Amino acid sequence: MTTPFDSLDDYYALPRIDAAATSPDGSHVVLTVATLTKDRTGYERSLWSVPADGTGAPRRLTRSTTGESGAVFTSSGDLLFVSARPDNDAADGAPAQLWLLPAAGGEARPVTRLAGGVSAVVTAADSDRIVIASSLLPEAATIEADAKLRAERKKLKVSAIIHDTYPVRYWDHDLGPHEPALFALDLNELADAPAVIATADQAVDEVVGGGAETGEAADEPYPAGLPRPRVLLRGRAAATAGMALTPDGATLVASVPEPQGRDARYRLVAIDTATGELRVIRDEVDVDVEMPAISRDGARVAYVRTAKSTPEGPADQELWASALDGADPQRLASDWDRWPGSIRFSDDDAALVVTADHDGRGPVFIVPIDGGGVAQTTHDDFAYTHVEPVSGTTDVIALRSNWMTPPHPVRVAADGSVTPLANPAPSPATTASMVEVETTADDGVRVRGWLVLPEGADAASPAPLLLWIHGGPLNSWNAWSWRWSPLLAAARGYAVLLPDPALSTGYGLDFIARGWDAWGAAPFTDLMSITDAVVARDDIDETRTAAMGGSFGGYMANWVAGHTDRFDAIVTHASLWAFDQFAGTTDFAPYWQSIFSPEGAVANSPHRFVADIRTPMLVIHGDRDYRVPIGEGLRLWADLNEHHAAEDGTSPHRFLYYPDENHWILSPQNARVWYETVFAFLEENLPARA
Repeated sequence: MTTPFDSLDDYYALPRIDAAATSPDGSHVVLTVATLTKDRTGYERSLWSVPADGTGAPRRLTRSTTGESGAVFTSSGDLLFVSARPDNDAADGAPAQLWLLPAAGGEARPVTRLAGGVSAVVTAADSDRIVIASSLLPEAATIEADAKLRAERKKLKVSAIIHDTYPVRYWDHDLGPHEPALFALDLNELADAPAVIATADQAVDEVVGGGAETGEAADEPYPAGLPRPRVLLRGRAAATAGMALTPDGATLVASVPEPQGRDARYRLVAIDTATGELRVIRDEVDVDVEMPAISRDGARVAYVRTAKSTPEGPADQELWASALDGADPQRLASDWDRWPGSIRFSDDDAALVVTADHDGRGPVFIVPIDGGGVAQTTHDDFAYTHVEPVSGTTDVIALRSNWMTPPHPVRVAADGSVTPLANPAPSPATTASMVEVETTADDGVRVRGWLVLPEGADAASPAPLLLWIHGGPLNSWNAWSWRWSPLLAAARGYAVLLPDPALSTGYGLDFIARGWDAWGAAPFTDLMSITDAVVARDDIDETRTAAMGGSFGGYMANWVAGHTDRFDAIVTHASLWAFDQFAGTTDFAPYWQSIFSPEGAVANSPHRFVADIRTPMLVIHGDRDYRVPIGEGLRLWADLNEHHAAEDGTSPHRFLYYPDENHWILSPQNARVWYETVFAFLEENLPARA
């Protein structure tokens, strides 16, 4: 049987579900679906509606060349989304704005016209007041001045950014020159026909071309007919780690950073959305308080409290709830050794609906507010995300996935039964299979993982094995990934082992602590132990194996390369190589310098073992990777050639370099080259079929 995984063209043409939002009345779900553009160089996103009861068929809601994302419902059932589609006055190429699609039908219309665009929106259950995330230039006193200053910068081609605080970049983008800002606005101020105003480029022509000094010319007015945004918070404090609105829209609860030397801690604050007045709900030195969720009656707030980790060991992520003003704080599920990934109040406010990594899955859990025991709702081999309670019921809507099935919408009942919903992106067929594997590590601890097997793998025709090592390192191989799809490898005849070694989440704090400040110890021996167990199977060819990983997985691939020659090939993507340079050049050095002791950083740096590498390596790195800077890949490549290049300059190693990609390879064609290069390198060193 031919499947989409046999062809990279077919694979990248598969539609993908990115997100889900449930309507206030619980009748339908809006899905964000990404599809390949006609020129096959990117993805465009559209919104689809499906019934929430498992009946009916998908119905497309939006269609534009720029696409839509960030869909949320208003209290009245209208749909808000973020899109860079031009309105009747804005120019093409303008930043993404907030749009509203009426529940009663009709065309979508713009809600904002901010020069900084809109990156996120939070709505209230019973109010037309919403909060949006955008940005402002520090010197701009108004949103009109911000538009004018940005246009002037663009016209004069000024790109310089000056900083007086740390950090200066994050993951894949520079911080500044603008700063984050949160705005409140009232949708009841939205008129049917916004007035026409000058575009930003026209405004700057008047300022610069007319010879006036910046600030002398009158600011262009914000469009009449659009609700005027009111600044609630600006500056780096507006870069939140979660926010939620009370049902009446009067109060925004947000997790905001507070400077703590070069580092920062996240504290929980309440902001009056009418006045901008801020009061602190919870703030502790060396503690982060994040992921706020507000009860449906608006009386309580739940959040995650985490003490800063130190080289001595990881800190637990604790689930707490308090009154909205911070009074009567109580820790919930104190004996539950799992880390919340998402938090929602149940429809009756009696419990929290929580997701968390657990034993290689991502189940839904119920955590009673009264201090009762945690109950696991789902027990299948899936991970659940985008979980939302359905109004008037004990059910929830979610996206569900595992390594065999991409994210798809489902409805989950209180008894754990799952009803698939109509799906505009049907799950593709595969001939591969997935089984659970495990072993016992040297210290007696159980280590488990998933093994994806190609069709036809058996004792007569054993498959070569690819050991895939996850990133993080605080992570688990439990959900679908479009960037690392083992089904593509299985379609080419490889078996793929997806283990969770020490440092993985979902097995308790002690399991994480086994590898703390010692990445090259238990994580390495766990990987070797479970590889030993898997190659002992009669459907695996122990003479043909390779190791692969990205980020922390790339670090481990580098460590493996310097500590064993058991593998025929190693692929290392966006990998940490030399801790002495990495800790000071990554986008947020304080974290990395806080979790390693000086001795641990030296002892666990892979670069010290470059002379011991005997296995051909494929090094992959993107120049715009700020989390693991390109210097790591460049130094690894230089060190490999210093120690292993032949007299004629040739090398058994390879370097795949992306000038315009970051920690992830996002462009479809660049990602295709990634897979083509990886599979060619594997075929050269361990052919899938001997």
